[in-house]
Amino acid sequence: MNAAELLAGAAEEFDRRVQFVQDDGWSRLTPCSEWDVRALVNHIVNEDLWVPPLMGGSTIEEVGDRFDGDCLGDDPKGAWKSAKDDAVAATSEEGALERTVHLSFGDTPGSEYVMQLFADHLIHGWDLARAIGADERLDPELVSSCKEWFSNMEDAYRGAGAIAERADASDGADEQKQLLAMFGRRQ
Repeated sequence: MNAAELLAGAAEEFDRRVQFVQDDGWSRLTPCSEWDVRALVNHIVNEDLWVPPLMGGSTIEEVGDRFDGDCLGDDPKGAWKSAKDDAVAATSEEGALERTVHLSFGDTPGSEYVMQLFADHLIHGWDLARAIGADERLDPELVSSCKEWFSNMEDAYRGAGAIAERADASDGADEQKQLLAMFGRRQ
């Protein structure tokens, strides 16, 4: 699978969990200590809102602060679906993965940006499942692809403060547990 297909798969994983959130579940705590369910979903929606303009060639400065704050409004599930659909469409366009994306840390190949989005959607899909008591099992093919990509990125992410210290994963841990441990998730 290419990066756009991986993102689409991870977005579907995340979507299944969003659809499981009950009206009283938005304030449940997540494994991300600073976020409840609403804040976690808002983070992913915010990230997805950035995708179409960035994939279209806009810079961070050009996008500005238009996506700051609460992106969920009165319809969190609707806001999520709209942002997800637009992000997946923007990354699936012909030539999207070959474009240069202007990120805060510099120009990045579109394929690399989409892999970052993929990993964030996949790992936060697990966070969301854990928070709301949904099935925590992630698609094994997505897990394997993320683990392979992230093995070269882990030190950079940790050095930038984007992930917690690696969690302990026993020698017999399956691939999903190993991946989650790489991202600092304690199970």
